[in-house]
Amino acid sequence: MVKGTFKSILPLRELDSHKGDYGHLLVLAGSIGMTGAAYLCARAGVLTGSGLVTLAIPKSLNSIMEVKLTEVMTLPCPETRKQTFSLKALKNIRDLIPRVSGLAIGPGISRNSETGSLIKKLIKHIDRPFVLDADAINILAGQKDILKKVKAECVLTPHPGEMAGLTGRSTDYIQKNRKKTAVALAKKYNLTVVLKGYQTLVADSAGRVFVNKTGNPGMATGGTGDILTGIIGSLLSQGVTVWDSCCLGVYWHGLAGDLAAKDKGQVSLCATDLLNKLPQAIKNIN
Repeated sequence: MVKGTFKSILPLRELDSHKGDYGHLLVLAGSIGMTGAAYLCARAGVLTGSGLVTLAIPKSLNSIMEVKLTEVMTLPCPETRKQTFSLKALKNIRDLIPRVSGLAIGPGISRNSETGSLIKKLIKHIDRPFVLDADAINILAGQKDILKKVKAECVLTPHPGEMAGLTGRSTDYIQKNRKKTAVALAKKYNLTVVLKGYQTLVADSAGRVFVNKTGNPGMATGGTGDILTGIIGSLLSQGVTVWDSCCLGVYWHGLAGDLAAKDKGQVSLCATDLLNKLPQAIKNIN
């Protein structure tokens, strides 16, 4: 896939269209000390075209997100004593799922055991395309067979360390066999894998592999992965196919990083710089 082919992926915006025509993304993210991950993921969803974005967040953190996210709706959820998602949040989230078109799950949710139980139960019931990242991946690492019970199209976005947890291989092995391990995981669980890192790659259960050429070492900083999750979730919510959502998502993500590095260099680059450059990255292919 090359830059020119990306132009036809996004839905055409008709003159008489409205916000309901461009999907509703539900982001499940955040815990005490990790509200930034929730912000970055949800904000990326807004900037990449979702007509509506709702952020599910532990209820004690809701007021923070109400201030930080002007265009995003919030769903305050029952929480544990550690200010993470409680298993009691399952009903709140499941009740909203019929009204959304895609989900992004995992940034900053913590590895709390009760939160883990929530994620394991939730993914069995999702009937919309969704992306799992960060703590959601770590939660599943010890019980990967849950992925075989997933009903909807699913994307995993691990970095090499998280991929090691999913496969039982060392990080060094993963890095030396990126294509092989990503394709094997995608085929085993009938899903799509976005293996992050230098030349982030996308692999699906059909054996297709896309190697992304955008991006730079300045993006090796906290929060950039949360943005990628929001981008992919946003595209899924707009009805873009899983394959195209992942390929375009990693391309936009890396290009925004390249544009940011061009302005301020790689050393000082931070995740917010990627958000600020997403509009320019999108314009560069439209």
